[in-house]
Amino acid sequence: EPAEERDAGNHTLLTDFVLSGLSSRPELQHLLFFTICLLYSMTLFGNLLICMVTVHPALHTPMYFFLRVLSFLDISAASVVVPKMLVNLLSEDSSISYTGCVTQLYCVVFLATTEWYLLAAMAYDRYVAVCSPLRYAAVMNTRVCLSLVLLSCCGGNVVSVVQTAWVFTLSFCGPRRIDYFFCDIPPLITLSCTDTSRYEKQIISATVLVIFTPFCLILLSYACIISSILKISSAESRHKTFSTCSSHLTVVTLYCASGTLIYLQPKSSNSQDTKKILALVYTTVIPTLNPLIYSLRNKEVKEVLIRVV
Repeated sequence: EPAEERDAGNHTLLTDFVLSGLSSRPELQHLLFFTICLLYSMTLFGNLLICMVTVHPALHTPMYFFLRVLSFLDISAASVVVPKMLVNLLSEDSSISYTGCVTQLYCVVFLATTEWYLLAAMAYDRYVAVCSPLRYAAVMNTRVCLSLVLLSCCGGNVVSVVQTAWVFTLSFCGPRRIDYFFCDIPPLITLSCTDTSRYEKQIISATVLVIFTPFCLILLSYACIISSILKISSAESRHKTFSTCSSHLTVVTLYCASGTLIYLQPKSSNSQDTKKILALVYTTVIPTLNPLIYSLRNKEVKEVLIRVV
């Protein structure tokens, strides 16, 4: 029901929402359940394996410390969304409480934003390692690494608190059905019976702040890295250095592409099914791929993994 056609005098205090899920076709529910359950299991197994492998003494470097934190964030992000989605696929009751929706939105935004800032920190780590190898140990010491992770978490918390507070200060009326499989900003603001044009502009500004600012810093870091790699005389050394950096760049590209298409235009012409697919990739598929990208393309991780096994 269009917002302008709703009766402003009939607003009710919502105590819960209903999640429509991935698909309204009953014959697909079990297939989706087993597929997503498999992806979630792979996410948990792969990222837990990365967390365990990177504590090996041979991998005690800042790059693997950041990778371990990224794996923990991937597990957390998937666990915020997927278990509830799996329950809803097999249950007739797909409701989520108002408090549960607030909590889920806060966690989703916090973890996604923190991951973005962490990816920027990892790009800085690669920049120092390639462009200033003699100063790498001094620059990227334990204190600096912990500070970068803490700053990433603080930035994610600030963005999440502001975004969550702004969304739930909107007036919700009429239908309580969220055409999505978890509580996220774009589907929630479509339920508001107030004018959201200013808020949509704010979302675009936040997207630029959260995604494009770190992305530009990452591109700047890799421009310097590529310039340094091209100066290396040995072809084998060039290949090894670029291979280490390409894994991180692949992950950044996946996050940027899916995140931008979801949040840059909250009321874009993209169909809701397309947005659901993009959100599924962002919350489920990418966390599954990250361990594969970092382990299969990294000789040191593969050697330690074989030793551990």
